[in-house]
Amino acid sequence: MLTTTFDSALAAPTPADRCWTAVRRQGTRLVAALLLGAAGVGSVLAQTYPVKPVRVVVAFTAGGTTDLLTRLVAQQLSDRLKQQFVIDNRPGAGGNIGTEAVVRAAPDGYTLIVNSVGPIAVNPTLYPKLPYNPLTDLVPVVQIAEVPNVLVVHPSVSAKTVEEFIAYAKANPGKLNYGSTGVGTSSHLSGYMMAKRAGFEATHIAYKGADAVRDLLAGRIQFMFATIPSVMSQIQAGKLRPIAVSSVQRSRSMPEVPTIAEKGFPGFEAGSWFGFFAPKGTPESVITALNKAVNEVVAVPAIQQQMIREGADPMGGTPAQFSQFVQREYEKWKVIVVESGARAE
Repeated sequence: MLTTTFDSALAAPTPADRCWTAVRRQGTRLVAALLLGAAGVGSVLAQTYPVKPVRVVVAFTAGGTTDLLTRLVAQQLSDRLKQQFVIDNRPGAGGNIGTEAVVRAAPDGYTLIVNSVGPIAVNPTLYPKLPYNPLTDLVPVVQIAEVPNVLVVHPSVSAKTVEEFIAYAKANPGKLNYGSTGVGTSSHLSGYMMAKRAGFEATHIAYKGADAVRDLLAGRIQFMFATIPSVMSQIQAGKLRPIAVSSVQRSRSMPEVPTIAEKGFPGFEAGSWFGFFAPKGTPESVITALNKAVNEVVAVPAIQQQMIREGADPMGGTPAQFSQFVQREYEKWKVIVVESGARAE
């Protein structure tokens, strides 16, 4: 009898049971709608981005390598995505001012930065009290180019090869001065690495930006490691002599110039690189859309040829590849900065 009563209760739910069943069904539909809506927002965002102009910060002055490469790619993005990509130069503090401005910006895809090895991979060690961490507060989007440094000498230096340059430096201990675009920059640390590994003495003189090249042209310093675009015209005019490049492989811009690595210094790699970054928290759909668009730009033969003519090797790739590359660069430069004793002024 008890069994019959229990079965009857199951077969005939009470009004309270029916009420709870309706509530559960409504809740299930609500959750499903929310999930579908979230997916829809991401899909729409990916399809419509950008719907207004995008600000692209450059943490250096106009006319430099970072600025020139950024303007080249930004113009192509404007044409492809039908919205302006506006360059905003924010120089100062070795790139830290512009970088922090983007770290603090809204993570909506409308403030980006094209940054380089210094502010991203070197400055976290060079500036021990940075109020942000570029490795965690920015999201790597895509690498656009690698730009090897080239060891250039003033014509008064007789050396024409790496071997001759080292012999010249050792024959003139303490008499050679080399310039850089600032303490802790790629040009400074490249010179430090070369002198240390080759076993000669040279005095480092830090400049602000292009002043280093001007003094090299005037003969006030004897050599420096400079980005290829910054000295390409002077090399072509015979005003500076290229000795070697700092990349592992020869530059497509100067295929006749050997690498330092192939001249008896295996593993010597101290070039510059450039890529897009976004503030942490930028939607994944925006990162994907930007990555796709930039990859399409740097794959255009005419754009590649222009980059190569100006001294840059076009890159591209996925956000994950760029993120892994950035981490390796940070770890490499951290060791060199600490070893050199370089500190931000």
